[in-house]
Amino acid sequence: MLIEFSIGNYRSFKDKVTFSMVAANIVAKDPKIDENNTFAVDDKLTLLKSAAIYGANASGKSNLAKAISFMKWFMINSSKETQSTEEIGVEPFRLSTETETEPSLFEIVFLLDGKKYRYGFEATQQRVISEWLFYVPNKRETRIFERNFEESTEIFNISKIFKGGGIDSKTRHNALFLSVAAQFNVEIAEKILDWLTRKLKIISGLDDISDYTVSYLAEGNDNRSDIIQLIKKLDLGIREITVKETEIRLNSLPLPEDTSEELKKMIVKSGIVKATLIKTVHQKFDSQGNHISLELFDLYEHESEGTQKIVSIAGILVDTFKNGDVLIFDEFDARLHPLITKAIVEIFNSQETNYNNAQLIFITHDTNLLSNKLFRRDQIWFTEKNKYGATDLYSLVEYPIRNDASFENDYIQGKYGAIPFIGNLSQILGNPDA
Repeated sequence: MLIEFSIGNYRSFKDKVTFSMVAANIVAKDPKIDENNTFAVDDKLTLLKSAAIYGANASGKSNLAKAISFMKWFMINSSKETQSTEEIGVEPFRLSTETETEPSLFEIVFLLDGKKYRYGFEATQQRVISEWLFYVPNKRETRIFERNFEESTEIFNISKIFKGGGIDSKTRHNALFLSVAAQFNVEIAEKILDWLTRKLKIISGLDDISDYTVSYLAEGNDNRSDIIQLIKKLDLGIREITVKETEIRLNSLPLPEDTSEELKKMIVKSGIVKATLIKTVHQKFDSQGNHISLELFDLYEHESEGTQKIVSIAGILVDTFKNGDVLIFDEFDARLHPLITKAIVEIFNSQETNYNNAQLIFITHDTNLLSNKLFRRDQIWFTEKNKYGATDLYSLVEYPIRNDASFENDYIQGKYGAIPFIGNLSQILGNPDA
């Protein structure tokens, strides 16, 4: 389970922001919301099942998802997919002379095998400056390892429980010690990266999930029937979905005009390329309204972009529920009807459907979801840029408002900030002859 995530500039704490899934000590308007939207880890820690992040365009909302995505990739791959001469893909805050040369900070707090872990690192584009891993075996936080770069010297402090002695000398300046340790079969490192790979899912657009669509819908997938049922329940008119592999040959029919240049090069080079066709099955009726047959539609040619998105995310949603995973979803409401986004949130905020305590963190502009009938105040977050161009991240729980307040109306009226301040457009588009 995800507890917290922090990003920012480590040496300038005013630029550090922390997102938390820890439930605050508040009571919702409806007690059922408290029961459904939270779950207790133990007598001291209660977590949220979902959280929504709102903010104006260009306020930094998506940067949170991008930062988590980069951290995940770097933790898993820095030891095996980068070379010693490559720069690290961090991007410093460029609108301040104070921070443009400072390292970027990433820290994540999570639960693994019933224990709380805190892992993080700070890095410039040239090297990892520091790295740390702590856990709570009983009551007190205990260091597993720390790494620091001071005065041109790299210093490692590694506890015996980590069993990673000697691996520090094999760790490049632009790679993470945790990633290298996992390559050398250090058990704790392997478990953390396995949790990160399997349990933390991040979607920032359809491209992020297109590769999963086929595997989730293929015959033999354990969750296929549940995925199809979810798609049917969302009223798309789809009765079934078929997945079929085919081959495109160089001497076959002319390629469609929208065939990508990359695919054309593959076909020209090899003379043949494998492709996967996803077909949706619809009922066909005669003039009297009688069902007479089934009609096949190509998912990407005949279905709307909204339907394409639903089919694409259905598999990852079911998989998240079944395994109690964490799903971070950017542009959650894009191409989806408000009732569909609301239905997805409701199945996360439910003891009946979310029995494995999966967590959904989504970035959205859909103010229809801003309701005290759907969320607690600590489940609603906002991003807003200050006058220096830096992003502030804060929760609605910080505002002393009543439980029966209209979250949506107050937000639109600007009471919580995080909305665009639009200038007088008539000065630009007004009729000059009026």
